[in-house]
Amino acid sequence: MINRREMLAGMGAMLASRRLLAAERPLDVAYMNAKVWTGQRDVPLANAFGLSGNRVAVVGDNERVRKLTSRGTRIVDLKGAFVMPGFMDNHTHFLRASFGLSSPELRTAKTKQEFVDRIAQSAKALRPGQWLQGGNWDEQMWGGELPSRQWIDAVTPNTPVAVVRLDQHVALLNSLALQLARIDRNTPDPEGGLIVRDEKGEPTGLIKDKAKDLLKAAIPTPSDADIDAAIGVGSAHALSKGVTQVHVTELDWVTHESLRRLRKANKIGMRFYSFVPLEDWRKLDALVEAEGRGDDWVRWGALKGLVDGSLGSRTAMFHEPYADDPSNHGIYRTPPEKLRELILGADAAGLHITVHAIGDEGNDQVLGMFEEAIAKNGARDRRFRIEHAQHLLASDVPRFAKMNIIASMQPYHAIDDGRWAIKPLGPERLHTAWAVRSLLDAKAKVTFGSDWPVAPIDPLLGIGAAVLRQTIDGANPSGWVPEQKITVQEALTAYTTTNAYAGYQEDRLGLIAPGYLADLTILDTDLTSCAPEQITRAKVLSTLVDGRLRFGTDKT
Repeated sequence: MINRREMLAGMGAMLASRRLLAAERPLDVAYMNAKVWTGQRDVPLANAFGLSGNRVAVVGDNERVRKLTSRGTRIVDLKGAFVMPGFMDNHTHFLRASFGLSSPELRTAKTKQEFVDRIAQSAKALRPGQWLQGGNWDEQMWGGELPSRQWIDAVTPNTPVAVVRLDQHVALLNSLALQLARIDRNTPDPEGGLIVRDEKGEPTGLIKDKAKDLLKAAIPTPSDADIDAAIGVGSAHALSKGVTQVHVTELDWVTHESLRRLRKANKIGMRFYSFVPLEDWRKLDALVEAEGRGDDWVRWGALKGLVDGSLGSRTAMFHEPYADDPSNHGIYRTPPEKLRELILGADAAGLHITVHAIGDEGNDQVLGMFEEAIAKNGARDRRFRIEHAQHLLASDVPRFAKMNIIASMQPYHAIDDGRWAIKPLGPERLHTAWAVRSLLDAKAKVTFGSDWPVAPIDPLLGIGAAVLRQTIDGANPSGWVPEQKITVQEALTAYTTTNAYAGYQEDRLGLIAPGYLADLTILDTDLTSCAPEQITRAKVLSTLVDGRLRFGTDKT
């Protein structure tokens, strides 16, 4: 069996061969007068580059690149635009978010009445019996009172409603939806889930975590055509934000099968890395054995599990109880003994594993399970990931680097949840909340994404969040938990180079370097030199995937 040293030597030889071939070909396109952030430590900045086919052929100054042009080379003057490796997003619920682009916008509803009015307006546009979904509401916008079915029943008598909180861990149902889902006072809480009830034992309309599975039988399944169309709409939206690849961390196979259909029909315009449920590792193992792991457009071989819920829904698992709910430590989405068994089995099969963990106990448990898998199944390049790694014990921070476990984080959550996180956490646990600086200082690998639709699929917002840590309510102009701020260069690396590593693509993506695939994001602002406050005001001018323009124009 090939060892890691031999594998890296082989990758190096392959990359050197690609670079030589790229340099020998005439340039198809030469981009001049740019500010190029290459992502390479030894060549951080350049002002020109050239493409041959779908790969970067040369990076350097204008003179060097111009010497490699021919009569057939298209020359593009970027007039000082900022060019960087294409943004990658490490964590999306892509299909749900894509459908959500046409759902009611509840995220910015600032009062109870505005929340109700938006649902009423959306319900009017639906035929009777058609489900109203999506939403991404946030009770903190109107003071923290949780909604109930009584809020919306009168305005949705013929429309079943299932609108989710922005963290996707809580859904609000109206009475009709509860009836169709057969949820009543006698329905038991499912393992890993909770039906919220009033003082009389009646469901309030709120259901948490695995209780949402009770909806599956009631909500009609969209057609393959509807699903594929939604993925197309979502792709166009992501490309407009400069995103060239997403990791799709779903808990079903629906998105996975849609991506395979679209790839077969050659209707893919950006890259996808598909994660499927950890519980189905044997099914995935059989697929990999039969068909491999896909290609650089649609890849698979990865699994996602969950250990706990979310902070906002008070279902994340903590060693100490919630500061505002002393009887509550959270909920295990998957019982630890079952999760351990799944991890050990899937890891022994050589599959790529990531686990959602929010609370410090949840993270602590998963780190221990990964440690056991490494000890039991032997050393190899496995690249375990923890999705979110949101609240950590200080003693757990160095364990990420020690075991080469990737912290797959979403910086926008810190400036969103930071508005109210002190209530459930208390002051002491804030210091290791979204502890990006601590993890990087400990030499851990940190990747960034959005968790779309929980947060916008906009890396510029994520970079601004990581660098400034100013909560979205404007209450922390100097930064919320400011000791966890990072630099712009570190944030760019987390969105590019380290994300490529987190998907086993560091030999061909994540840098602007000869031989690398030409996935590029072009902006109107130099993120490396502008004032940090300007980052979120930058505009995406164009997005290239595989050397082809997928959004915007390269004529500035």
